[in-house]
Amino acid sequence: MTPTYAPFAHPLYVMPKPAGPLCNLACEYCYYLEKANLYLESPQHVMSDELLEKFVREYIQAQTLPSVLFTWHGGEALMRPLSFYKKAVELQRRYAGGRTIDNCIQTNGTLLTDEWCQFFRENNWLVGISIDGPQEFHDEYRRNRQGRPSFVKVMRGIELLKKHGVEWNAMAVVNDFNASYPREFYHFFRQIGCHYLQFAPIVERILPHADGRHLASADDGSDARLAQFSVSPRQWGTFLCTLFDEWVKQDVGTIFVQLFDATLANWVGEQPGVCTLAPTCGHAGVMEFNGDVYACDHFVFPEYRLGNIYTQSLVEMMYGERQLKFGQAKRDSLPRQCRQCPWLFACNGECPKNRFCQTADGEPGLNYLCEGYRMFFAHVAPYMDFMKRELLAGRAPANVMKERF
Repeated sequence: MTPTYAPFAHPLYVMPKPAGPLCNLACEYCYYLEKANLYLESPQHVMSDELLEKFVREYIQAQTLPSVLFTWHGGEALMRPLSFYKKAVELQRRYAGGRTIDNCIQTNGTLLTDEWCQFFRENNWLVGISIDGPQEFHDEYRRNRQGRPSFVKVMRGIELLKKHGVEWNAMAVVNDFNASYPREFYHFFRQIGCHYLQFAPIVERILPHADGRHLASADDGSDARLAQFSVSPRQWGTFLCTLFDEWVKQDVGTIFVQLFDATLANWVGEQPGVCTLAPTCGHAGVMEFNGDVYACDHFVFPEYRLGNIYTQSLVEMMYGERQLKFGQAKRDSLPRQCRQCPWLFACNGECPKNRFCQTADGEPGLNYLCEGYRMFFAHVAPYMDFMKRELLAGRAPANVMKERF
């Protein structure tokens, strides 16, 4: 069947993995380290200069908007040398064609140096730092291959970013441990001067595969067991409610919490900045070190491989019928309980990878975290309603939140 393209439906977004799943850490809950088992025939999991140029050129040319965002990810993206990213910037300038180019990179922060930070500052890169809260929380799961903790090195990296004036934000994984301490979690990020905070719940299931992988895909059945580090639904709901209460007291407009911003966006009918809360998905693919493109960062499984950039264009893969169906399935596969839920507009069923539970009627497809999200949306509804009214009236909610609540 001939693919159907919708090039103006949404921006084309593909996240490159210059070092594939390679990383200097071995975080216990990491969902990407084991992707190396998909490429056992490759001696080195690193992107070639040839592929880098092909990707940069094609990615820019495929865009329909005047600005282009590159997001470099891993594994650990800094496993590639600084010279690789300097070359990337040179190629971006060569192929920009009048477009504005922005870059962000996600890193565990342990490999940052003055030289890296100077480069990021000079080229206006946004740096995302993976850190799970205070040292006790962070070091619970984020250790290196020798089992040594990483917190001290991460904090050293953050100080280097501050020293050089690099814009940075924090990305935290909420797990079975730190989810029980939301106040301590939030106060830590306030104390270190974090103004942009992202966090995501870790939910994984275990199901051994013949090639050595042990994490279950969304298509794997009920035989998969929940990983012990996964946050529980009630933990997640309590964490969100408590953290929101801390934030709303005094930090509205000064600390930006991605999930809260996305919730407000859904409340006012705008596109949320978090794909998990959007009605459909499929707009954000990922490209491995060898040019293989997958439907999503959380769907790097053989059954979700869209093709390879050497044999198919990014436009063909990301706007093709297969990817469009993948994205639309998020809405189409919602069980009846979700369709009738008063919070559907705010949740949209969350991420499809977490829809492995059954509804009260025994229908499959219920999100594992449903209970937690229902707790959260019910809790924040009065605040969201108020902020919605303020925004619709053309006023900034932050100016009156303290007096109102």
